[in-house]
Amino acid sequence: MKRYTKNDFDAQFPTDDACLEFVKNARWPDGISCKTCGKITKHHRITGRSCYSCDWCGTQVYPLAGTIFHKSPTSLRSWFHAIFLMASTRCGISAKQVERELGVTYKTAWRIFKHVRMLMDEKPRKLSGQVEVDETYVGGRRPGKRGRGAAGKTIAMGLAKRQGRIVVKVVPNVKAKTLMGNVTKHVTPASTVITDDMSSYGGLRRAGFQHLKVRHSAKVYVEGIAHTNTVDGFWSLVKRGIDGTHHAVSPKYLQAYLNEYTFRYNHRNDESPMFTTLVNRVSSLAARPS
Repeated sequence: MKRYTKNDFDAQFPTDDACLEFVKNARWPDGISCKTCGKITKHHRITGRSCYSCDWCGTQVYPLAGTIFHKSPTSLRSWFHAIFLMASTRCGISAKQVERELGVTYKTAWRIFKHVRMLMDEKPRKLSGQVEVDETYVGGRRPGKRGRGAAGKTIAMGLAKRQGRIVVKVVPNVKAKTLMGNVTKHVTPASTVITDDMSSYGGLRRAGFQHLKVRHSAKVYVEGIAHTNTVDGFWSLVKRGIDGTHHAVSPKYLQAYLNEYTFRYNHRNDESPMFTTLVNRVSSLAARPS
């Protein structure tokens, strides 16, 4: 992936005006089509406002309408800076750190985080080939035994294609119906699915998959090509980020945090910088004019 440094960011987006111009050009790369004129016309920026006016009829358009920036009193460059920070770290960045970096309130930093994570929420693609599947348990401070069934913990399920993408979902339990349902939903038939020896995965062959098991219960972690090291590595990354950066995540917001880590993992080898991918999504998710 091409490096995109803080100096690159400062050069490309020195002011709010530069950020607004970027959003405008991203939403209308071929020029703004004026509703009144019925064609693409030249538009000029209205001084002191985040809108552009048609040179012919004066009809105004607002590039930020329908985006995550809509009606936000926070400066547009602060939003872009927060996106840059979230795209530039491997283990995540806390809202408190964004508060300090941008000089905004914690409430504002949290709101920015919530909306930027919306850009990171992707519709999962089907996985194929060799796919590792494993679950982990996140959080939980109430007394209870460790491991499966531990009290107060939230269960997350990961499905990772080797040398490829990952799908991560919060699940209510580790019953066969739940885990098998996610495998059939996110993995193409006839793929090789590698799991531990938990009985919930016993029906994978009947469901049309090749199934390799690693005998974790016997403390065996690699048997030939059978292992779950890829997805286990992802869990380590997530837990280091949550424990070291966020310290705790409530079950209500865990999926949003997992989406953030999943996005960074799935775009780690992109040719374009991750920041560029995110800011371009602002326009693609916006409510475009009819």
